[in-house]
Amino acid sequence: MNRLPAHIFRSYDIRGLADTELTADAVYRIATAFAAMMRVCGETCVITACDARLSADSLYPALKRSLLASGIDVIDSGQVPTPVLYFATATSACPNGIMLTASHNPKEYNGLKILLQGKNLTSEQIQDLFKATNEIYADSITRGQLTANNFLPSYIDTIANQLTLGKRLKVVIDCANAIPAVVAPTLFRRLGCEVIELHSELDGSFPNHEPDPTQPNNLGDLIAAVKTHKADIGLGFDGDGDRLGVVTNEGEVIYADRVLMLLAQDLLSRHPGATIVYDVKCSHLLKEVILAAGGKPLMGKTGHSLIKALMRTENALLAGEMSGHIFFKENWYGFDDGLYAAARLLNLLSHAPAVGAVFAALPRCYSTPELAVSMAEDGKASFMQALIERLKDDPQGEVSLLDGIRIDFDDAWGLVRPSNTTPNLVLRFEGVSEESLLRIQTLFKAHLLALAPEIELPF
Repeated sequence: MNRLPAHIFRSYDIRGLADTELTADAVYRIATAFAAMMRVCGETCVITACDARLSADSLYPALKRSLLASGIDVIDSGQVPTPVLYFATATSACPNGIMLTASHNPKEYNGLKILLQGKNLTSEQIQDLFKATNEIYADSITRGQLTANNFLPSYIDTIANQLTLGKRLKVVIDCANAIPAVVAPTLFRRLGCEVIELHSELDGSFPNHEPDPTQPNNLGDLIAAVKTHKADIGLGFDGDGDRLGVVTNEGEVIYADRVLMLLAQDLLSRHPGATIVYDVKCSHLLKEVILAAGGKPLMGKTGHSLIKALMRTENALLAGEMSGHIFFKENWYGFDDGLYAAARLLNLLSHAPAVGAVFAALPRCYSTPELAVSMAEDGKASFMQALIERLKDDPQGEVSLLDGIRIDFDDAWGLVRPSNTTPNLVLRFEGVSEESLLRIQTLFKAHLLALAPEIELPF
């Protein structure tokens, strides 16, 4: 039995190239190992779903076959966004789920997001799965039962019944030809919005742009449509619907950490002193906004499962990542949900006198989006260690090794961390002025190129 590639078993999910790494055989073996893990915990049912990627045609049947052969009852929820699967596990009698998705990754990828007893698998549990895929399991004597359940209507009804917009908003939505298209147009029309749709036809080849709203080059169509239609706001979603991108009525991209500023201010008006969690890629201004609004800011490691675990530990009511993942515990279930976050944002904006003024009032700095630098999976760890050794004793800045290395100065900060979902390093920089932004980038650039002169930096 061939050993599966170790690097596809990442810190908070499983992800790899569908044709060579996460093949149908690999999915079958992973699902068999998860079935054994479930039985140890006394669990016998799992809810499954997939996104609209082309490779789902072969991988999704293999996932279900394996679970059924292992004696696990499968509730098939079909092609739905990841938040709908999360919703299903939170509101039904079955707290276990497997989502076949590669989220925002390019079309060549696929992956598995796995929940056991209502929680995403930890890094340790994912490594246990990896080890177990090299064991041989006999098929269960008793096969599992396969049923189908459409959780979409309940998901939409629950959100629409919870939120009442103060006025009708004109909204442009870009679903990137990905699975959020089965929810977003219906949901926002149910909320009373005038909806202009972009790229709502499901096509796993993503012919218009990659399904990643965190990258400005994927937002061109959305920005243009917002301006053309004189819309109040533009909303973009990723490949499985758990990330949100936002464009103002003037076409300005509002990164997720600034969206979180608005949501935190709103929540803290009802829950003074509440803890708000955010990841290491977020602006230093977010901390200041949370403190000014009477909240408790808490920085955590990047990663949806890590953020959710930290939220549980700290009893946080709201969390967010620069990548567009936003997590609500107030009136929701604590999982990352780009669609629900968009609905909450629309509700907030609809009760404001002027939508544009809400965004204009946000504090701002000069900053970059998330920057990706290609690096082979087997080289990331040693490179990061060498970079940390060079930078960790910088006498001028406050150094954090929480996740990669982040250095905060009085007027700027910079971050380098290894991506857990792609063969890249992730960088971000921010400064109170163009000069300070350039200075922090120049500092990091010198150290990066000193270690690896051949790498191509996007700044």
